Amino acid sequence: MSSSHNEHGYDKGVVHLTEQTFDEALAAAEGIWMVDFWAAWCGPCRAIAPVLEELAQASNGSVTLAKVNVDEQPGLAARYGIRSIPTILFVKDGTVVDQVIGAVPRAQVQAKITQLAGAGAKA
Repeated sequence: MSSSHNEHGYDKGVVHLTEQTFDEALAAAEGIWMVDFWAAWCGPCRAIAPVLEELAQASNGSVTLAKVNVDEQPGLAARYGIRSIPTILFVKDGTVVDQVIGAVPRAQVQAKITQLAGAGAKA
């Protein structure tokens, strides 16, 4: 995968979402997406970011990591009731199905992915 950006803001396997691209991206989303609501000044956000990137890369394409900067996209944060960051929304086939708040351990994020991957798998 190229590290260049395209019209949806892909960068090294990470999708950077804005208020303009969010709905379209999620409507087209297949499989599991982790949507990371974060901010540059947030230490816990910086701590969990590499964990999320590693889990997405290790999924061989079954998990997509998307990021929403709450300082740049306050409308999205408000729409989803994001009051603490990092908050990771788990989206399956375009529908928000779960979330975790805070820089949780890697095993907790992995468990959510495993649970979603096994729940109602579509052929």
